[in-house]
Amino acid sequence: MDVNDNAGHLMPRVVMATIASKLAPTMVGLRGRLQGGCMPTFYDARGNIYAVASPAEVRGLGLDVPANAEQAALQRQAWALEAVEALCGWGGQKPARSGKHHRSDGLLVGPFQAQAPFDLLIINTDGTLAERSGNGLTIFAQALTEQGLMPAQGGCLLRVHHDQPGGLTPVSTSVEPAQVEEQQGFWLDLGKPAFGPAAVGARGIGEAELNGRSLSHVTGLSSLNAAWQRSQFVRIGNPHCVTLVEESAVLPSNAQMAEPALEPGLTHIAFAPPTGGGEPCPAGVNLQWATLVTPGHLQARVFERGEGPTASSGTSASAVACAAWRVGWVEAGEVRVSMPGGTAPIRLVAVDDELQSVHLFGAARRQP
Repeated sequence: MDVNDNAGHLMPRVVMATIASKLAPTMVGLRGRLQGGCMPTFYDARGNIYAVASPAEVRGLGLDVPANAEQAALQRQAWALEAVEALCGWGGQKPARSGKHHRSDGLLVGPFQAQAPFDLLIINTDGTLAERSGNGLTIFAQALTEQGLMPAQGGCLLRVHHDQPGGLTPVSTSVEPAQVEEQQGFWLDLGKPAFGPAAVGARGIGEAELNGRSLSHVTGLSSLNAAWQRSQFVRIGNPHCVTLVEESAVLPSNAQMAEPALEPGLTHIAFAPPTGGGEPCPAGVNLQWATLVTPGHLQARVFERGEGPTASSGTSASAVACAAWRVGWVEAGEVRVSMPGGTAPIRLVAVDDELQSVHLFGAARRQP
């Protein structure tokens, strides 16, 4: 594999191209099976796109996916990346989405049973597993609804199995159908957030402060941009590093994050080895940048672990709202977080100056 001389690690686009070339002989057979009728369904949630396939559909590619979600997660190295390349690639179409290597931001495999609670796997495009994805779970709930599997009354539990070190598995999320601003979708209860370096396993972190609140200084980020000095680590089932900035001008655009000036350094921070450096979090971390626009309204950007720049991310939006609350930028209650893909309604519940839970609303639509 190619190594970037400036950063000393693998760049996502180089990695993806190399992976594709190594898997090329296998892909010929898998794509042949796709043409035989094993096609995934694609959904869009605020510009975040996922392919959805059942375990049986993935097995239809000739891949050995265990019937049990826990075992499927533990054995993902034997099948997950090949499934992504077969189901999430462009399939001979001209790449769109600003030249992204994949048609989607990941693959949702599930359900592993016919009734709630439902187990699933969230597979990043590099073949690794995510502990949680707000937009991904919104999409999965929509897929279950269309399949007639979501309970008619109340919500249900979605359980994400993964193999990430240091995190509980499965990560459960309560999902309930709802309507917000005349849009039919789902409220996701993401539980109680945890703050600080220990919550995400970060090491070698400096100290910073904002509005009298203790924050973290991540040298890798400030070396890329001197304005990126103050970060808040947040775990909402998955790990986040939210960098708080005073002006929207220093928020990186998705195009800028894909350029050589930033991509190698961000990959080194966000991705776990071997793709990235896993610094300061050995298991990798999702990166966000946020600024306060108006009371209760935040603007943000995201560079996802295992994917790179994305139009939006539900758990990232939730982490941004939590980080902003902790430094006094927003109050508990309704918070709106805008990303290039759209605006996410967030509900923060606090008791005695402590966040007890964070809730995310999302809606998804099937792509043609």
